[in-house]
Amino acid sequence: MTRRTYDAVHWYMNDVASRVVAKTGIPSDRHHLGKLILHCFQDDPDFVSQIDGGTGQSETSGSVLDRSIRCAVSLTNMGLKKGDVMVLMGPNHLDFCIPHYAALYTGIMIASIDITLGPYELSQLFHTNRPNIIFCQSEKTADIEKALQMSKVDAKIVTFDKDSKYTTLADLLEIKDEDAIQNFKPTDLDPEDAVAYLTSTSGTTGVPKTAMLTYKNLTMAVPYIWCNHHSINFPTPTKMAITSAPLTPEHFADLVNTYKPTFIGTSPTLMLTMMSKAKCDFSCFEIVMLGGSAVTQEIVDQVKQITKTDEVYIMYGMSEVSGLTVQHEYPALPGSCGRPIGAIEIKLVDPETGKDITEPNVLGELWIRGPLVFKGYHNNPEVTKQTLTEDGWLKSGDIFYRDHSWNLFFIDRYKLLLKYRNHQVSPLEIEAVIMRHPGVFQAAVTGIPDKECGDLVVACVVPKPGCSVTAQEIKDLVKESLTDSKQLRGGVIFLKELPETSVSKIDRKKLKEMALTLPRE
Repeated sequence: MTRRTYDAVHWYMNDVASRVVAKTGIPSDRHHLGKLILHCFQDDPDFVSQIDGGTGQSETSGSVLDRSIRCAVSLTNMGLKKGDVMVLMGPNHLDFCIPHYAALYTGIMIASIDITLGPYELSQLFHTNRPNIIFCQSEKTADIEKALQMSKVDAKIVTFDKDSKYTTLADLLEIKDEDAIQNFKPTDLDPEDAVAYLTSTSGTTGVPKTAMLTYKNLTMAVPYIWCNHHSINFPTPTKMAITSAPLTPEHFADLVNTYKPTFIGTSPTLMLTMMSKAKCDFSCFEIVMLGGSAVTQEIVDQVKQITKTDEVYIMYGMSEVSGLTVQHEYPALPGSCGRPIGAIEIKLVDPETGKDITEPNVLGELWIRGPLVFKGYHNNPEVTKQTLTEDGWLKSGDIFYRDHSWNLFFIDRYKLLLKYRNHQVSPLEIEAVIMRHPGVFQAAVTGIPDKECGDLVVACVVPKPGCSVTAQEIKDLVKESLTDSKQLRGGVIFLKELPETSVSKIDRKKLKEMALTLPRE
């Protein structure tokens, strides 16, 4: 029997928003993310808000409320104001959320940045984001200083941990004026216009861009995350685990065995790695959401088998659309990313002609419109104009087809498609075939340039431990399954691991570079 999405999430959010508006008298506050969060902390101060699985430390909503207000008061006293930019860099410890919430209260734009970036990469982001204040670990201050000099940006630096040179978060929380804390009120702003997050996104180009997500974008989008599972019990907590420690298979196993999380949303590559190396009982997971890169039905079936749940879903979303754009009924349709959520319009467009595709089962680029679509790229009007049409449609750059019921099926990134003698070739289609080999753990396909043919298809393969796989076996499997234009004319490269980004996606840019330099069979 099909189980449809239940609206308990939206009822709950409407109730919270109504109470906030009744308190402030400002109708638009129903989309003021800072005021909504503050209200929820005040509503249940004894609720355990977060647990650091790396240290075992925990914190209640009341503690988070007090610390985040103290931080907000200090930021205001330092001269920071609505429209300024805060950069957050650090592991997922209990302190990370404190300046984050303080920024949402005060209208300061938040840019969370990968802590592994070096000075040159940081300087590019700082040049775009123009931060006024940076929160980081003390070990990163030298790199940040260099990056600020290179980008010619002047920003205050605050460290989460002890530092002899810079102000620390603990210093900011030492507020002697208790009246300022008791009488604190979030900054009034226009949620439809005010930017909450500056989210880094490079797509497939490798060029850093920063998507501006407004307060209203996020308050409209976030409830749909919870609509994809257990919304009938909302707001009954879903058990999740955060950690400040590096997520090794050993630590992942410890988190799962200790906290028994019921929900996980992650990339397929990270999930496969943990399933093969982490020694833990995966059956605690009731809901598994896989996304961030392509997910084959074979991966879904593997996850279902080890977690012993049928609720394993292929998800699709974009930073530019504030997160998820799809939701599933139960049981999920095999291979589908789900149907569009109710807060967006979508259509498929021929990327070559620009004409709308009206028939099912025809490939096209997904275009999206609605209140979830971002405001544009920060300090980058040219790329914004290329991505957003004048009538508000966002060009996703992703190729899909749909069935008669508007279930969406992801094919590939348009810019990742290879061209062999004028034939478009999807790397993901070939990867799915290679993954059927019983000795293959991971596979990624790229192309090397050829003057006569365009792209020659190359397969990069990680064998399963203890398995012997030959290049000819991989080539034969592709030859048996796919047409001539999709054959592995560029050869096969065997690797110990695929290159990944900091968020566990396959690093396609680095993969292409490796294919040009490593020996191919």
